[in-house]
Amino acid sequence: MISTETDILRAAEDWARAGRGVAIATVVETWGSAPRPAGSHLVIDGAGNFLGSVSGGCVEGAVVAEAADVIADGKARLLEFGVADEAAWQVGLSCGGRIKVYVEKVN
Repeated sequence: MISTETDILRAAEDWARAGRGVAIATVVETWGSAPRPAGSHLVIDGAGNFLGSVSGGCVEGAVVAEAADVIADGKARLLEFGVADEAAWQVGLSCGGRIKVYVEKVN
């Protein structure tokens, strides 16, 4: 079952209220071919549980890893993945596009 954006945002709120460390990742910009549109969300807790999607494949693994740091230090990050980036092949964004994902802690 695919979760709606409302479900994802509700989960972020519920997880934070339950005392879990939580970060939310949001696609803020796309260019070219991108698997998810701007405004897509991925919510991540401190244990590595997540709900939603910002891209798919290994990009999401990289976002989940960065989210752990955001939860730990509270500092938001703007991540960029693109085909021109050598890391794009490593994280699986070889579709020819580029995405920017903003990751912030939920308080």
